Amino acid sequence: MTHRKAQRTSAQAADAPAAPLPAPDSARPGDLAERNVLVDLVAVVVAVSHDEPRVLTLDNGASLPAGPFGSDARSLQTGLRDWVERQTHHPLGYVEQLYTFADRDRTGADGQRIMSISYLALTREQAERRAQAEGTWLGWYACFPWEDWRDGQPAVVREILAPALMQWAAAAPSTVMRAQRRRRVATAFGLDGATWHDEMVLQRYELLHEARLTPESLRHVPEAERPVVVAPGHAMTGDHRRILATGVARLRGKIRYRPVVFELMPETFTLLDLQKAVEALAGRRTHKQNFRRLVEQQELVEETSEMSTTRVGRPARLFRFREEVLLERAIAGTKPAG
Repeated sequence: MTHRKAQRTSAQAADAPAAPLPAPDSARPGDLAERNVLVDLVAVVVAVSHDEPRVLTLDNGASLPAGPFGSDARSLQTGLRDWVERQTHHPLGYVEQLYTFADRDRTGADGQRIMSISYLALTREQAERRAQAEGTWLGWYACFPWEDWRDGQPAVVREILAPALMQWAAAAPSTVMRAQRRRRVATAFGLDGATWHDEMVLQRYELLHEARLTPESLRHVPEAERPVVVAPGHAMTGDHRRILATGVARLRGKIRYRPVVFELMPETFTLLDLQKAVEALAGRRTHKQNFRRLVEQQELVEETSEMSTTRVGRPARLFRFREEVLLERAIAGTKPAG
């Protein structure tokens, strides 16, 4: 499911955050400056380490890497790539634009409107670069603990979120709205027999936000009006966790039909390593034989003459992505630097 496919009534849409607005990479910052708009670039930089998806953060996990667009940059994407790579010492592989967040209430201290253009970037977390880099690698399930279904429905959904959301649904002012809320909760979180869809990350986060169950949604709510229950998870400044949810959803949808996972893998890997990386990103297990059959059908990898000895037990054959896949990557995304 793509961004914002979930159907909403007009009343629900009024309560929910405004939808991100697409902005072409050719947008001219000069035009925006004339409208008293500050263009901010935000990067969702993802790596997979030890079978866990991680995102690069600043300020001890409080924010995503972000900075103003430099007027000397050739394009928005070039500007983002340059400052992220300088700041983190991690060369970015696949980079693509996510959405432009331009809600009316996104203003700075001086009242200037802030437009954040977000990008999804993939890299490999390496020890020597990690030592040099500014920032902290944070597991994205620390931000969204309800998104990891690799061992079945998380306890946080069953024990905390489902009861709190159903209570919120029951508090709706009309019978129609109560039914609508219950359906939205069941659809988003896989309750009452509904199927859990891994790509509905943003819908789940925004539903929790609308129900005032996230720390971000309570920043301007008086103490007396705050709910007793708040969804667990690492909060972030501004709407950075919302932007991160957008990136997670995009990547989960992408790995179904594009070989972008290449950017997150070492040069050679076992098929089990590849499967575990995909499972980590999707937050759900895949059947071993079905996964390998899919990899073979898509002709993504080829065998090498080497064997892996890093795992306990029998050595496993090492694979690499086929040259045609790498070429497709270079065409579909952006070519990595260096």
